Amino acid sequence: MEKTTILPNAFNDLVKESDVPVLVDFWAEWCGPCKMIAPTIEQIARDYRGRLRVVKVNVDLKPQISAEYGIQSIPTIMLFHRGRVLMRQSGALPYEALKGQIDRAMA
Repeated sequence: MEKTTILPNAFNDLVKESDVPVLVDFWAEWCGPCKMIAPTIEQIARDYRGRLRVVKVNVDLKPQISAEYGIQSIPTIMLFHRGRVLMRQSGALPYEALKGQIDRAMA
């Protein structure tokens, strides 16, 4: 999974211009449910390698990105493709439930 610093303009460019869908995990260090879903997000990144790009946005470090996308609770998982929101899920989900939502959104 990518561990990169994303600036707001670069983030917007990424979710609007990526050739593959972009799964974004909005999280924070202090968030228990965020820590619970982290292994699931890492597994999704491995399972969808080449078909999906996965990035994490720390809401404490990137409040402007969080505000722009109306993130009010974390974890929030969003799936974008060419600027469109294909999926939005708040709260921690088990792997199979999240995978099912991603598969339906990408169908």
